[in-house]
Amino acid sequence: MSKASIATINPAEAAHFGKMAADWWDPKGSSAMLHKLNPVRLRYIRRHIDRHFACDKCEWTPLEGRTALDVGCGAGLLAEPLARLGAAVTAIDAAPENIAAAQAHAAQSGLAIDYRAEPVETLEAGPFDLVTCMEVIEHVDSPDHFAAALAGKLADGGLLILSTPNRTPASRALLVEGAERLGQIPRGTHDWDKFLTPEECEALLTDAGLTVIDSEGIAFGPGQGLHLSDNKMLNYILAAVKT
Repeated sequence: MSKASIATINPAEAAHFGKMAADWWDPKGSSAMLHKLNPVRLRYIRRHIDRHFACDKCEWTPLEGRTALDVGCGAGLLAEPLARLGAAVTAIDAAPENIAAAQAHAAQSGLAIDYRAEPVETLEAGPFDLVTCMEVIEHVDSPDHFAAALAGKLADGGLLILSTPNRTPASRALLVEGAERLGQIPRGTHDWDKFLTPEECEALLTDAGLTVIDSEGIAFGPGQGLHLSDNKMLNYILAAVKT
């Protein structure tokens, strides 16, 4: 059995996020932190789309004619912007509740997105020009198998964008003990021991046949809020390619 065919969904993790489905689109609800993260992620994603696919940075739909897969899509916070950028989007999540909320919101927004409640390992669609995976790899079992499955869904010459928390004393203090206890993130969202350092994550992707071409931190500052930074102590986002 290949690495890409081994199921990596953790049922307890899927159930935890499924409980958040009802207010996923509420910027003040249980997914408030994701609403704050999303614009930062999108700036990074758009920059690498323009570079990788040689797009005009002023173009409204740089992904026109291209396919995208959003893995661990939740209720569609990233899938919808990818669709607006012109991509034919497939988006998958382990929680059926999230997929139902995503489908309802996309219908209200007039967006055609192929939402599916299934793991990446069994997805028959693809390969895709762009694969995104935001804050997911730290929630799966067997991250090496998960990385292999992501790589398997990427077309030759395709682009992967992945973000995840770093395993540092700062992330334990601020993301787990701080944000969760203060109610900024639902309790039980994170298991710090499952966080990956940038070096560990890059090694997994390299073993899966990808080349990491860039990584940046997502930091927080009192005057800046969440922003892209050289500081990777809390969170980081990276770009990788399949050649």
